[in-house]
Amino acid sequence: MISAKLRVFDGGVAMRGLVVAAVMLGAVSGAQAADMPDFLRGSIPAGPAPRVYWQGFYVGGQGDYGSITSKLSPGINGDMQSTFVPPPGIAYNWQPLGQAHSLNGGYGAFAGYNSQWDDVVVGVEANYLHGGFRAVSSSTGNTYLANVVTSTTNSSAALKLSDFGSLRVRAAYAVGCFLPYMYVGAGFGSQTIERDVSASPAPVLPAWTADSKTKLVYGYSAGVGFDVMLVGGLFARAEYEYLRVTSDVESTVNSVRAGLGYKF
Repeated sequence: MISAKLRVFDGGVAMRGLVVAAVMLGAVSGAQAADMPDFLRGSIPAGPAPRVYWQGFYVGGQGDYGSITSKLSPGINGDMQSTFVPPPGIAYNWQPLGQAHSLNGGYGAFAGYNSQWDDVVVGVEANYLHGGFRAVSSSTGNTYLANVVTSTTNSSAALKLSDFGSLRVRAAYAVGCFLPYMYVGAGFGSQTIERDVSASPAPVLPAWTADSKTKLVYGYSAGVGFDVMLVGGLFARAEYEYLRVTSDVESTVNSVRAGLGYKF
């Protein structure tokens, strides 16, 4: 009887020991599972999006389209008109020129360097545009006698801003693969003024009918835009520029640009 009781007691103790051991083993296994990486527990965590670094040198090409307005003097052709001597009994009616304006396109290139601190990017850029911007103004004057036209004059002037290169300072803020920026700059360009006058009937003496003058001018620019990284170091660009030529004849150019560049 005593032996049977001891066997029952030993069996109960053994059972309780197994339960305690199982509980402890489960606790240890749970703790180890909690310490395991997520991907070993059956799920892959979503990491942060890859960061785009804009620091470094870059180059690119661009095309643009915009408007040019030039403040040509209304009497800019007065010196040429004074050489026209009309036939006897005829008077020439020269009309002043108005503001010159037109829409044009062009192309060019850019190169620069960016420095980056966290998401803030600052840099310098050399920008060149072969614009072909050409603002034109013209006028026609008629002389009447008894409601009949006795003479006609034509006067025109065109201002061409063919090339302009500037040095810019840029400030930008990186947002994912986008780099919105603003800039200011200053530079030099080539400006040509072409003038033409004519009259009918023709003057009785040889007259000065055409003139062209090219000179170096300077000005400043400002604008906003954004670069977007496409793949590797290849990026696309879109921007707006306000350009003001302040020397000689004042001219204003408002243009939009699109470009493609590569950051090394």
